[in-house]
Amino acid sequence: MAFNIALSGLNAASADLEVTANNIANTATTGFKGSRGQFAELFNASGPNLSATQVGSGVRLTNVAQQFTAGSIETTDNSLDFAISGEGFFTLKDGKGYSYTRAGAFQKDANGFVTNATGQRLQIYPANANGTFDNSTLSDLQLLTSQNAAKATSKVQMSLNLPSDATAPATAFDITDATSFNQSTPFTVYDSLGATHSGTVYFVKDAAANQWTTRLYVDGTDTGATQTLTFNSSGALVAPANGQLTFPAVTVNPGSDPMQLTLDMTKATQFGNTYSASAINPDGYPTGILSSIDVSSEGVVQAKYSNGQTTSLGQLALAQFSNQQGLRQLNNTNWAASYDSGTAVMGAAGSGTYGVVQSGALEASNTSDLTAQLVNMIKAQRNYQANAQVIQADNKLTQTIINLGN
Repeated sequence: MAFNIALSGLNAASADLEVTANNIANTATTGFKGSRGQFAELFNASGPNLSATQVGSGVRLTNVAQQFTAGSIETTDNSLDFAISGEGFFTLKDGKGYSYTRAGAFQKDANGFVTNATGQRLQIYPANANGTFDNSTLSDLQLLTSQNAAKATSKVQMSLNLPSDATAPATAFDITDATSFNQSTPFTVYDSLGATHSGTVYFVKDAAANQWTTRLYVDGTDTGATQTLTFNSSGALVAPANGQLTFPAVTVNPGSDPMQLTLDMTKATQFGNTYSASAINPDGYPTGILSSIDVSSEGVVQAKYSNGQTTSLGQLALAQFSNQQGLRQLNNTNWAASYDSGTAVMGAAGSGTYGVVQSGALEASNTSDLTAQLVNMIKAQRNYQANAQVIQADNKLTQTIINLGN
């Protein structure tokens, strides 16, 4: 009997060593969650009222329980490395269905899809046209590899001051004669195809007090009209009342739409005796290529382009479970939902206990504390040695009994 009891102890200690060895082997595995062996006593009784004298039958391994405590978060230089500070899991999809992970080391495949090392695609809530996200469906996160479309300039906001003591030029207006105008301000505009063009607005002081004539040229071509600015005695713009100077359309590129520009002069003033232009802001932009990916703490993924524009691609879909230890463990630090874990409860970062997402960071293994793992290994080794001693002692007793008849 003692042989069997000690043998069960050897098996239990061996299983405990295996669990600890697996924890140690994965101390550098991103998102790894360590395990703990759980054991129970074996007790057999075959008749009534025997418990007072019945000896137990040993021990058995009942469960290898995952420990979902958080690992430390370590920063990286990769914008596609994500870490979760909370209880959520990243959602992945492949041909076999959905799985879940805390390992946020992702990369872009040849088609722009964001995947893990085994090709499983990261799932998001897709973006709606109004800037919200459709949390009723999941889709693959794909980084747009096409260029961001250009926007033609239609309005140029100008913040400037015209000198109040300016006098009207003595010569007729001519862009080649600097004495025929008082001030000029250049700026860059874009056509519908994203090509750049040079715009210049010329200011000519009229003979009338506080009144200026403006002319607009694009690529050296006159737009064919003049507009008048009128200020009051305090230097504030009074005409046009809405501050908008709209010029006729001009063809700047045979392949693009004609460009019609409006100069927003609501911030124009006439003070002092110096000219200054503090801000010239065209509203268009050229085509852009993808330059970087930005992920907010709420998991909103935005593509940033070289033209300064951003596009929301979606929001990372996180999962929670009523019983994390009931998850079915898969390869590559992935888990699958099971009957014990309950179905995945989907949500977004920043809500409930899902946690927040940190871009450019990874969650380290929660077994990275090697000291604790080595202590567990020593304890398991001592248990193994002790049970081996029991077998050795029982063997000596049995040998003694055998030798009694000799």
